[in-house]
Amino acid sequence: MRIFNFPNDSAMGRLMRVLALSLATVAAMPLASAAEPSHALAMYGEPALPPTLESLPYADPQAPKGGTIRFAEPGGFDSLKPWVLKGNAAWGVGVHVAEPLMLRSIDEPFTLYCLLCETVDTDPDRSWVEFTMRREARFSDGTPVTAEDVIWSFQTLGTQGHPRYAGAWAKVARIAPVGARGIRIEFAEKDRELPLLMGMRPVLKKAQWEGKDFAASSLDPPIGSGAYVVDRVDPGRSISFRRNPDYWGRDLPLTRGLYNFDSIRYDYFADSNAMFQAFKAGEIDVWRELNGVKWATEYDFPAIASGAVVKEDIPHQRPSGIMGLVMNTRSPLFADWRVRQAMILAFNYRFINATLAGGSDPRIASYFSNSTLAMQPGPATGREAELLAPFAAGLPPGTIEGYALPQGSDRLLDRSALREAVGLLAEAGWTVGADGILRNADGAPFAPKILLNQSGSAMRAGSEVQQIVDIYVEALKPLGIAPRVTLLDSAQYIERTNRFAFDMTWYERGLSLSPGNEQALYWGTASADQEGSKNWMGVRSPAVDAMIAEAVNATDLDGHVAAVRSLDRLLTAGRYVIPVSYPQVSRIAHAARLRHPQRLPIYGDWPGFLPEVWWSEPPAPAN
Repeated sequence: MRIFNFPNDSAMGRLMRVLALSLATVAAMPLASAAEPSHALAMYGEPALPPTLESLPYADPQAPKGGTIRFAEPGGFDSLKPWVLKGNAAWGVGVHVAEPLMLRSIDEPFTLYCLLCETVDTDPDRSWVEFTMRREARFSDGTPVTAEDVIWSFQTLGTQGHPRYAGAWAKVARIAPVGARGIRIEFAEKDRELPLLMGMRPVLKKAQWEGKDFAASSLDPPIGSGAYVVDRVDPGRSISFRRNPDYWGRDLPLTRGLYNFDSIRYDYFADSNAMFQAFKAGEIDVWRELNGVKWATEYDFPAIASGAVVKEDIPHQRPSGIMGLVMNTRSPLFADWRVRQAMILAFNYRFINATLAGGSDPRIASYFSNSTLAMQPGPATGREAELLAPFAAGLPPGTIEGYALPQGSDRLLDRSALREAVGLLAEAGWTVGADGILRNADGAPFAPKILLNQSGSAMRAGSEVQQIVDIYVEALKPLGIAPRVTLLDSAQYIERTNRFAFDMTWYERGLSLSPGNEQALYWGTASADQEGSKNWMGVRSPAVDAMIAEAVNATDLDGHVAAVRSLDRLLTAGRYVIPVSYPQVSRIAHAARLRHPQRLPIYGDWPGFLPEVWWSEPPAPAN
């Protein structure tokens, strides 16, 4: 196993320097300064890289081109349109085929560099943004990427695309061309993140979709400006992408060392076990291991022994995000925080983690664990206390005072926690009758429907999730609770979760070092009834909405951190998710021929890293 250590140039050290630079720059920045076109845009302060950059610092400009990389995905797909709600889109289309105006650096908390655009311009209040397109930008069919394509893409995505685009688009007052290559967007609401969000929107070819129902699912290969084009599609089973030798951006400094593989292939499997067996057999090139015990004990197969496969730990400094069993507050069963706390108490994490994972990884203590954005132990103080004070009367206990998860027991049943759970359930109107079943005053049983995806998730194998749920179901029996567990295939599962048709299910949300408007899609009030949103728990909280608004409009890093920590308190003490563990490193096993730069970004293994900066070593010449 190769573990990367950076004593003199650590990821955390680089992060701290970037944040310190941001603070110093913002503090010195005159708010009335004149805007001028730039090569980049940062949420706070100045971009770390100059206009004369030679390449991204975590890319190798000398990386060889060529070869193939093969990935495994669970389930199947029936669409090549990841930009709409309908259908189950193949992974990779939105990543490899389409491009945004700007490229995000994963070595900075939130900085974008011009890609399709040549320059970006905004005012100090960020009430508008202007992009000037590169003359050389081309779609894969050779036609130019124009301002008209950008405007059409933004309008169409905002009105007919996936709901994740609607929130930001609703804040746009006007979008119009400026000269031959410019686009100006004016905003109707105060939101300092909006210029960056516009920079990250995918740009599609208007002519391809004219006269068609854009919101419909489709298997037509989309035409994009990215480094890859769709090559072969076997619906539901595999999709491959071919590097475009005529890619318009191949000589840009920003893309040097990126997009090195000639071919990228994704094969789909029924479940994670089949995926892992395919990896062991050499049919797949990369495997991310999420179980620390398996990583330490089960990687003794022949490909490891021969050196054909190697193991790496990739460190990172990003937040833990949230992962575990989410409770749907739209369901009458989980509308009361006391019931949700009782369910958390009954989940004996200590026993489950020791049984299934050997206790190797820490538990998620809050949504932003493992980062400076995480809520701190004990009562809220300073700016956080000020932000939460207007909402104090309506907040669940522990929000301001401090909240911590139960310690758990090393046995299946944590009896002291179960006794506490019984008391909370009784306060909420649920008691165990003579038949041993937990019921409310009307006699209705407490029998939550737990929905699971048999193919698993991005972070947990389906079999592992089922093991966790099986142990949990046993622990709920003393409370008189008998959940109904339903396993669905990926298509059915997506359809049900899109319309929130469950009481509990497995929930995963990765979070970045720059939380902003996406938080409204995850847990904002407006998204609670919006089908396809990420707000599976159904949060409707004026305090949460206020903290999200505070975060996106903070003018300095301290204000942003205070708002996010306050948001973290609200979500954690809201008791919406029963969290499990998270890995503090990414565990990647891969074919030995695959390489990446030694210099790792602060985000580690994150979108933009694998396969973007990796390459395949050419085979040794024959003797």
